[in-house]
Amino acid sequence: MPAIAFHTHAAEEMRAAAAYYETRERGLGDQFLDEVEEGLERIQQFPRLWPIYESEYRRYRLKRFPFGLMYRIGPEQIFSMVVAHLHWRPGYWKSRE
Repeated sequence: MPAIAFHTHAAEEMRAAAAYYETRERGLGDQFLDEVEEGLERIQQFPRLWPIYESEYRRYRLKRFPFGLMYRIGPEQIFSMVVAHLHWRPGYWKSRE
């Protein structure tokens, strides 16, 4: 299975979202992280299963939370560009490389 590498900002976004959810309800931040982890495992197992969203990037939508994991498939790894809320500032991540 290919390794998953995170863009620096993607890791920060994931932690910030988890912290936000934890302030809303105790344990909700952990539930968010569990769902992200589940999504990453599924992406790792079946990287081409999710449709191309933008250019070479694919999007996996979380089930319970309004977030998507945008990633691209490289020759030796899967590169996650963003853990993005699907309704806040759409497309802000497109300038990342």
